[in-house]
Parts: sequence; C-alpha cells; structure tokens
Amino acid sequence: MAKVIKPRALVAGGAVRVVSPASAPERSAFGRGVAELERIEYRVRLASPEMRADGYFAGPLARRAAELKAALLDSESQAIVCARGGYGSAAVLDKLDLRRAPRPKLVVGYSDITMLHAYLWRRWRWAALYGPMVAMGFDGGSDRPGGYDRPSWLDAASGARRQWKIGLGGEALFRGEATGVVLGGCLALLQTTLGTPWELETRGAILLLEDVGVKPYQVDRMLVHLAQAGKFRGVRGIILGEFPESPAGNNRITVRDVCRRLLGPLRVPVVFGAAVGHTPRPMLTVPLGVRARLIASGEGKLEILETAVSRSG
Repeated sequence: MAKVIKPRALVAGGAVRVVSPASAPERSAFGRGVAELERIEYRVRLASPEMRADGYFAGPLARRAAELKAALLDSESQAIVCARGGYGSAAVLDKLDLRRAPRPKLVVGYSDITMLHAYLWRRWRWAALYGPMVAMGFDGGSDRPGGYDRPSWLDAASGARRQWKIGLGGEALFRGEATGVVLGGCLALLQTTLGTPWELETRGAILLLEDVGVKPYQVDRMLVHLAQAGKFRGVRGIILGEFPESPAGNNRITVRDVCRRLLGPLRVPVVFGAAVGHTPRPMLTVPLGVRARLIASGEGKLEILETAVSRSG
C-alpha cells in the first residue's frame, strides 16, 4: 500500500475553510455551526459571494466544484470542513480537474462526503476525519445530543496524542479484537463507489459502515452487493452505526438482525450501534486511513494507533 499522506494538525488559531459540495445547509444551523467553530478558536473562512441553493444542491455544479477546488488549493487554510451532506458530491469529483496533488489538508465530513473521502484516499492516500460538519454536528454544540463529541474531535484534529481510545457506545455483535486501517463511511455511498475510480480496496481494513432512514431489506441488499463485489474479503473488523430512523420490516426484522445474519459468517469482530455519522448522540470523530485496533467487547472501543495529522510542516 502507498504511504499515507497526513495533513497538518488543526490547532487553535488554525484556519478552517467551509465548503458545500452537496446539499444546502439550513441557514440557522449553519450560523450556529460557524459560531461553534469560532468558539473553539478556529478562524473560519467562508466562500464569497454566498452560494445560492439550486434545487436540492447547495448551488450549481460548476460553482460547487470551483469552491471545493479553491479550498483544496488554498494555502492559508489547514482544514476543510463541509457544511453538510445530503446529495451531490459524486458529480463534483468529475469536475475538480486536479492533475497534481495539492498540499494535503484535513478534510472533515460524513454522509455524502463519503464520496470525497474515497476520492482523496484513492487518488492521493490522504488521511481524513469522518466527523461533524458545520450544520450537522458543530451546530448542536459540544457533547450534546445532535452535536459532536469534543474529546474525539480534539484528539483526531489536533494530533496532540499519538494514540488514544474511542468508546464507540455500541454493542459487540461478534466479540474479538482486530487491527487494520480504518476505511468506510455511509453505507449507501460506499455502494455507490463500486465500479468507479474511487472504489475502496478494503482488504486489511477495519470497515466503518453507517446510514440513516434505510429499511432492513435495503441494508440487506447493500451488504449483499458489497459482499458480491468482494468488499468483505480480507476485512479485519467492522464498526456499524446506529442506523437511526430505520423502521423494522413487516416481520419485525431490524437492521441489527440483518447485520448479524450477513456479517456473522465473516468471523471477524463486529460492533453495532456506534455513535458515528448519523446519530442522535454527540457524534464521534473517527480518523480514516490510519491503523487502529477494534475491541469488540462491551460497548466496543477503537484504539487509534497513529495520528491522522502531522504536527510538523
């Protein structure tokens, strides 16, 4: 595997550039999120002039692509924090036209931003953070329901500690321990990468899978598709989110039941119900592209074995 590229750490006083590659954020939530980023002493850089919503997108495709490209090339910002997910990131990737790797930046987001994370990993092996966005996490405040988990954010973004543990707040569906590189994101988006240049090689990975509002049979279909595409071959362990707003099926089958049936034969450690991505609890920040040890017992823990950021340069 190619060397992992680690962006500079984000510390107090660091500049954060906000981008909207997918759907438009709700205005008041966006304002609260910006205020929170400033409260924890980051310098927030916003696009000017303000983008106007275009249907279910934050703006026209060309404008969203230009905003993201400018942020990636911005030499004054240490990090890019996405405004929100929704839908639209995939089409933006085709318009970036970046022939050479820019200086690496810490890119933060979840949900539809899974596409951007996959792009950056496959093209340049950038480590990134699967965590809160401006209007979907930071807007809710630190350590509050609907907000973000401050300790895991600071550990992941600042690089102050070389190793640390994240309590996942779930349950061990299949017990055990495993070590691998953390990859993954929103289940529906990972399925969408299949057959594209951004399709992940998951052998040797601790795979993170989460989503929202999906029915059990839809999760079943996506997991079967990933299995048939070979994406569970060689996986070391799996972290599953809570899958909130996912109703039980007609026969009372739940998403948890589906995951237990389909993932059990893999004989790897599995934690279900982690407070990652779409969660009503304070959202954990999980580094992507770094080595970690999954401990599937009790509520589950993820021991991060290396930072996703560099404290030098």
